[in-house]
Amino acid sequence: MPELPEVETTANGIKPWLLNKTLKKIKVHNPSLRWRVPENLSDNFKGEKITNVCRRGKYILIETQKNSGLIIHLGMSGSLTVITKEKPLLKHDHVELIMQDDTIIRYNDPRRFGCVLDSEDFSKHPLISNLGPEPLSDDFTAKYLKYKSQNKSQAVKNFIMDGHIVVGVGNIYASEALFMAGINPKKAAGKISLQKYSTLVDAIKKVLLNAIAAGGTTLKDFVNADGKPGYFSQQLNVYGRKDKNCRHCNNPIQQIIQGQRSTFYCPKCQR
Repeated sequence: MPELPEVETTANGIKPWLLNKTLKKIKVHNPSLRWRVPENLSDNFKGEKITNVCRRGKYILIETQKNSGLIIHLGMSGSLTVITKEKPLLKHDHVELIMQDDTIIRYNDPRRFGCVLDSEDFSKHPLISNLGPEPLSDDFTAKYLKYKSQNKSQAVKNFIMDGHIVVGVGNIYASEALFMAGINPKKAAGKISLQKYSTLVDAIKKVLLNAIAAGGTTLKDFVNADGKPGYFSQQLNVYGRKDKNCRHCNNPIQQIIQGQRSTFYCPKCQR
């Protein structure tokens, strides 16, 4: 699933092609996504000038001059690709944003867990309104995590993956950040010290920034707006490395299941 770095990479990739440009039309080739694409989408945005493209959590927000806009989620296998010359549609191309200069932003989603929705006010939309702070913002601090984790017996990995606590820390990056911070993913969130949370916050920020710089992580489907994969997979220390030697201590990396997701960690380095 595309996580924060992949979504940030995608948003940054399409932004130069959309910002201050006018939408000519939106073509919906297959409306069957996680939530059905609205039937009147093209009518609502025809002739609209795009004033901003940004990311909130794992959502891409495309804002127009009327302060309304599009909410796009890449789901499990979605991608947005810039098409600058005529190119045949692929099997899973669902939606096209066609600009006045004929540039096309094409949304492809084989597994159809993503969405393309409209919104009159992003801050009030139910998908956005209850999200936690951005992990790369100044609001995401050790004191904040310590406060939110009071009396929680929930495993710390599940805790930091909760979008109501902090957005965008998906499975890959949670495992990597906990390894960098030396914290066992099974440890109760409420039993972690403020000092350890400070280390974890720094690790989360560093891992995410490194992943963004590498264009995200491609394990199966992800490609950026240019159709190229992300390269952070070459820097993974624990994720997907079951039974391989830890790069720090040479003990084997272990895999467990937490919240129906695979967790990878080093029992010796992470206490």
